[in-house]
Amino acid sequence: MNEPEAKEQEADLVLEYELDAPPQKVWRAISIPEFREKWLPAKILIDAEPVSSEPGEEISYAMKDDEPPFLESRVTFQVLPRDDGSTMLRIIHRLADERLTKLPSSAANNNGYCFMRAA
Repeated sequence: MNEPEAKEQEADLVLEYELDAPPQKVWRAISIPEFREKWLPAKILIDAEPVSSEPGEEISYAMKDDEPPFLESRVTFQVLPRDDGSTMLRIIHRLADERLTKLPSSAANNNGYCFMRAA
C-alpha cells in the first residue's frame, strides 16, 4: 500500500494590498506609534518598539494573543513602491511561539520492541 505524500503547509500568512498612497505615507502609518496605534494597538504587541526595522522598507513587531493559549507571533510589514507612485503593502504573519516549534525528541509510542532481562 502506498502512503500518500504529506503536503507541507506554508507556515506564514502573507497578505498583499495595493494602496493608492505614496510609500512615505504608508511607512509613516506603520512605523510611527501614534499612527500605528489606531489599527495595531500596543496592547496586542509584546513590546511597542519594533523587533527589526529597515527604514522605509520593512518593519517587524512581536505580537501576543490576548486570549488563551496566548500564542506569540511576528508580523512584518514590507513597503514596496510601484511605478505609478502607489504602494504595495505586504504583510507577513508568522507564528513564532516556542511551544509550537519545539519537537519532542522521541514519540510517546514509537512502536519499538520492549525487551526484559531475566534475573
